[in-house]
Amino acid sequence: MNRRTFLQTAAATALTTSLPEIAQAAPTNKKTDKTIGIQIGAVSFVDEGVNGALDTLQECANINTLFVTTFTYGRGTAGRQIPGQPFPDHGKREYDTNFYGGSYTKVNPKYYKNTVFQDFRAPDFGDYDVLEAVLPEAKKRGMKTICWMEDVYRKDRPNITKLQEKQFNGENAVTLCFNNPDYRNWLLDLTEDWARSYDVDGIMWGSERQGAFSDMLGASHTPPKPDTVTCFCEFCITRARKSGINPDRARTGFTELLKFVTTARQGHRPTDGYYVQLWRILLRYPELLQWETLWTDSLHDIQAAVYERVHSANPKVEVGWHLWHNNTFNPIYRAELDLQELSKYSDFLKVVMYHNVAGEREVNYLNSVGGTIFGDIPSQQLLDFHARVMDFREANFDKLPSVGFSPDYVYRETKRSREDLAGTKTKLWSGLDLDVPTADGHSKCTPEGTRDAVLAAFRGGADGILLSRKYSEMKLTTLRGAGEALKQLGMM
Repeated sequence: MNRRTFLQTAAATALTTSLPEIAQAAPTNKKTDKTIGIQIGAVSFVDEGVNGALDTLQECANINTLFVTTFTYGRGTAGRQIPGQPFPDHGKREYDTNFYGGSYTKVNPKYYKNTVFQDFRAPDFGDYDVLEAVLPEAKKRGMKTICWMEDVYRKDRPNITKLQEKQFNGENAVTLCFNNPDYRNWLLDLTEDWARSYDVDGIMWGSERQGAFSDMLGASHTPPKPDTVTCFCEFCITRARKSGINPDRARTGFTELLKFVTTARQGHRPTDGYYVQLWRILLRYPELLQWETLWTDSLHDIQAAVYERVHSANPKVEVGWHLWHNNTFNPIYRAELDLQELSKYSDFLKVVMYHNVAGEREVNYLNSVGGTIFGDIPSQQLLDFHARVMDFREANFDKLPSVGFSPDYVYRETKRSREDLAGTKTKLWSGLDLDVPTADGHSKCTPEGTRDAVLAAFRGGADGILLSRKYSEMKLTTLRGAGEALKQLGMM
């Protein structure tokens, strides 16, 4: 153990042992067969103590399922509050500017023999293993524990470049390729490690990405630069050829699409308009949509492989997926999420329905596609079109960021997802946002809004709720809003 690891381990131990731990389980809350879940990272257990954090979760919202962030390099689901954002009313009032990320559990080398990606243990708390710390206390309380991992990586890990996607401009991306054997093997090995090494109840994986066609059009609330879309690596090219797709024609098509997007964003309207010009390119190069489908199929293939590997390793461990918020905004992305097909390799689905941040994100999405494919349509009319197509009824364009979406959106999304899953055994969990940061002057979460969103989710037919993104950024007053709804429903 080096000096840095020793100091971090000592610090984590000191923090956890200095906080009062309660020997007896917290008072038993009302039992419910519905999942009342929350996403929570290792830092919350280190800062507040395992029993201290669990007491708070049960007292505020009768939490019965922990979605513990076991792997990510992203701050969206791990670490304390995002630097610069107001501190919540619990936890340590200090930004963790040394946040690094990785695996917050021990790494068993015997499971990683078929990948070059070996060094991914999070250094944040030294040898601290969040599952070893949390599982015994959670089980005493009858709480389930699900490993929650996010598809977010760093560029500075050993051998990581060998797993990365290839951007259209030829450079490596920070994201990893689903068709790359080293990444595929690593992901399967990691989930098997958790399924065999720990007495967990489930594994949830989230990948907030989409194919090159949608990304080049800027069809999300966080669009990338158009020449950085993915993936064009050797493994994707090989898969394309095996699928009967001509990679050269696909590249030519994307070259033409890039020209269209670049000039469109500069305000140069094609003679026949943006929408017609895009279709002209698509009709000439259908490989654009084939490449989009290739990427999506690759994602779904690896999800099915994870499902099979985990169930083979430990049949009692459930497997499911976090479905990105872009499902609310981009019709193309929603079309790629066929819940009937997903149900074949999904014990559960967390469908993101973050109503508070949805207003800000919807406007970001519309501003982006309003500069490419829908450049002919004024902003309010474009919102009206998407509201009709995606089935929501919300505020006008100019007010949307400041008021967010309403709980009615949560009801509609839950009901739609429930109907899409009709006849399947897949459980539906509505993902609700609690205090996810938004820009100054934009909608902020309230206890009342959270209460109404929880009520709407269960009215729409949810099998449970998942309070998101992470406990370390949530206010307890907001969390109690969820608890108030559960009391009204007789679940607390």
